[in-house]
Amino acid sequence: MTQATSFRDPGGQVSVTKDRVIRTVFQEGLGNLDACLNSAAARALVEKGDLIATRVIEPATGDAGQVVVEHPRIPFASYAHEWPPDMLHAAGRLTLEICIALLEEGRGLKDATPGNVLFRGSRPVFIDVLSIEDRNALDPIWLADAQFARTFLIPLLLHRRTGYPLHQLFLFERDGIAPEDAVHRLPAPRRWFPPDLGLVTIPASASSLESEKIYRPRRARDEGEARFILAHHFKGLRKKLDKLAPQPSGVKTAPASEITRKFLEGALREMNPVRVLDAASNTGEFSHMAATAGAFVVAIDRNPENAGALWRSASATGIDILPLVVDFARPTPAAGWRCAEHAGFLDRAEGFFDCVLVFDCLHHFMVADQIPPDRIFDVLATLTTGWLAIEYIGPEDAQFRRLARGRDALYRKYGKSAFEDCSRRSFEIVNSVDVPSSDRALYLMRRKF
Repeated sequence: MTQATSFRDPGGQVSVTKDRVIRTVFQEGLGNLDACLNSAAARALVEKGDLIATRVIEPATGDAGQVVVEHPRIPFASYAHEWPPDMLHAAGRLTLEICIALLEEGRGLKDATPGNVLFRGSRPVFIDVLSIEDRNALDPIWLADAQFARTFLIPLLLHRRTGYPLHQLFLFERDGIAPEDAVHRLPAPRRWFPPDLGLVTIPASASSLESEKIYRPRRARDEGEARFILAHHFKGLRKKLDKLAPQPSGVKTAPASEITRKFLEGALREMNPVRVLDAASNTGEFSHMAATAGAFVVAIDRNPENAGALWRSASATGIDILPLVVDFARPTPAAGWRCAEHAGFLDRAEGFFDCVLVFDCLHHFMVADQIPPDRIFDVLATLTTGWLAIEYIGPEDAQFRRLARGRDALYRKYGKSAFEDCSRRSFEIVNSVDVPSSDRALYLMRRKF
């Protein structure tokens, strides 16, 4: 199946298949494509892994003048409405680093949005090659400045001041949040002090004075002055961004039991997975185990602090984990125009993984989210092409009973035998281990074909 994903760009359109990413560049975008392909700075960024590689597969022919290029496929697409704040900050910093790198050779970025960035594991990669342009050498203004503030700086400021859930913001506000919409969400005393004052309060007050005059071209006295002004501006934006970087929450979770760790270590040796989904990753103990065993891991958790903590640890070690703020019980829906611009999480995940891990979370799905185990197995069967490592947590478990809050009678039907019966609709049980002194058991299952 082919999915067109970039109709908003007048310069070109991207088509994504299971294995390929093809970009058709229209005449309007040929100048930007040349600016990228002929840029020594862009080539250095590609070698460093910060910019997606671009290969021409069909040069311009005929009157249409279209060029077809191909990019490497990022293993798993993600969007700003699935990122913890730490990843939004990393994407913003990469955007500014690319601006600085391009500046010395007279080029820049025409826009600045989280949609220009994907993550290869925990590392951000700039993917919008048509955003690179040749700039007027005397122009000291970055026209994408306000967009960068709306989509990076102001959301991070709101998160810092109020704990605003950024993944929810971007699901409904693709273009971020304007100063006049943000100002009333800031605490009253803080909005009158930097950086809130300069980022939100003053721009919000000045929005009523906006006129066409502010968009008139401005020219520096010479190229050196224009370059100096822009360089100083980008470094100033980088300083503002870093001051708004999310603070580590210090979230901690109890480590897994020795029996669980040994079970998963043995299961990983038997499965030898390539692509793993950790369906409720918490701070990522099992994700790290799978990645250390050689797998690419997508780790989802409904708590942004957990996802942020996992991103920080994965980024620091370079391990191949992509943490996302996704609730397995309420996965990210499709979004954008006609729900076709951003595929839902389950659509992207279907058949992508050869192993799914479901540890210490089944009771939340069954009790807190009211999802019967047979429905859970139905979804898991669509996500893995091979293996499932899952922890059974029964009605007599202390955490299960705490969630049930006296409604134990409603869940007595979810005993171990019923759990196994549900699993056999789509999986065969390869191995199981009872956890001593608990109503828990560990299972390794193989998907039926």
